[in-house]
Amino acid sequence: MELFYIVLLVFFGLLFLVAELVLLPGVSVGAILAMVCYGSSIYLAFRDFGTLGGVVVIVVILVLSLVAIVVSLRAKTWQRFSLRQEIRSSNLATMPSDELHVGDRGKTLSRLSPMGKVEIDGRIYEAKSTGAYVDPQREVEVVGFENFSVIVKTIE
Repeated sequence: MELFYIVLLVFFGLLFLVAELVLLPGVSVGAILAMVCYGSSIYLAFRDFGTLGGVVVIVVILVLSLVAIVVSLRAKTWQRFSLRQEIRSSNLATMPSDELHVGDRGKTLSRLSPMGKVEIDGRIYEAKSTGAYVDPQREVEVVGFENFSVIVKTIE
């Protein structure tokens, strides 16, 4: 039964070591847990099986850790788990300046304070008012463009 606990602790130590290398690099939680498991298994081996058993467990831990590190850090190991699908479509928004012109008129759908939504020629745009606030359902006129926004002023 003691051998089972030693093997189990070595296994969990390897698991925490790989987790530290692959999933949590730089966090050190996995490395600390791996060291605790390794230390516990070495202590149990020395206590239950003497000097020879302890040295054997140390050698086994060193060899298995080296193998785990090499296998974990190889690029081909994790390519099997990586996503290979490519996204080939794009959703490029058109600039409002391509569809609208200065002087076009529409009405606000939401309150512009100073940003909001306007409807011009049946299409909805993000708009910015030149004044402070514009209430909903007010007539506005396009006076310019800024990035993907339309700059509007109220018609009085």
